[in-house]
Formats: sequence, structure tokens, C-alpha cells
Amino acid sequence: MKYSFLPAILLAGSLFVGSCDSKNKEKIEELERKITELEQSQASQPKQPSNVQSVAKIDPSTLGKFKFDDMQFDFGTIDQGKVVEHTFTFTNDGQSPLIISNVQASCGCTTPDWSKQPVKPGEEGHVKVRFNSAHKSGAQSPTVTITANTSPSITKLKLKGTVNTNNTASNIAGPVKK
Repeated sequence: MKYSFLPAILLAGSLFVGSCDSKNKEKIEELERKITELEQSQASQPKQPSNVQSVAKIDPSTLGKFKFDDMQFDFGTIDQGKVVEHTFTFTNDGQSPLIISNVQASCGCTTPDWSKQPVKPGEEGHVKVRFNSAHKSGAQSPTVTITANTSPSITKLKLKGTVNTNNTASNIAGPVKK
């Protein structure tokens, strides 16, 4: 029973395929020609991943530009627990408004604040840095990293100094019980 039905299916299939070949042969040839043209045009272009975006090159001379009076501040020798503040002032020496997108300190003991509005060419801005010497001792040199629309995009400012420890043995051990 199974075998007698199989020749009928094969005969019907060959008739169907035969009729499709005659009707669609021209369409298939046209599609194959278009595929060949696409393959040739893609072969002549450099291959890039599909998620790559085109980015225009920027002329660094047209960007904002930091001009700091000083990029390092020496706070000298201070006692442990003292807070030191210093404001680094800069002038935008570039051709476009200077926009600071982020300022990050190298450690939790240093807190930055900066000009949040764009600084126009020729105008001044600031980066204020607070250093808290609590739980610090010896030579210190925290840095502040500025990210802005400049070339290069990263600028570093540095504080340096020494923190004296005022702890005596009784202060370290705590109060003495009687």
C-alpha cells in the first residue's frame, strides 16, 4: 500500500516542477543576474561591519583649548584632617566653546567642582579642587582628570604636598580608663 502510492506522488511532483520551470525560468535568470550585480558591486567596496558609523574627522584647531596658569598646586605641609582648596583657572584659547563633560578625581579624598556652562573663546573658567587629608599621612599627590571637547580630550591637574600625622600613642589607642 505504501509503495503503490509513491509513484503517483513522484509523477505529480515531476509535472508540477516541470510546469514551474517553464513559467518561472525567465524570473529565475533575472534574479540570478541581479544577485551577480550586487555581489560585484559589494566586492569593489571595502567591507565594514554593519554597525560601523561614519565619523567625520575634526580639525583640532577648531576645538576649545585649555590655557591654565598652572596645572599643579603644591599645598606644602599640612596637619592631618585639614582640608585644602585650590581653584585652577583657565582661559579658552581655542576657536569653539569649551565644554567640560566630566571631571574625575584619582581618590575619594579629592572632590572637584568645575564650570558647568560652555566657556566661550577668550573667556575664563575654573576647576576647583578640595583635598581632605583625614586618614592620610606622608607625601600625597592626587590628580584630577578633565574630559572636554579639546585635543587631546583628557587633561590632568595635580595637587601635591605632605600630610603630618599628629597622633600620639594615647590618641591612637583611645581614651584611658581609670
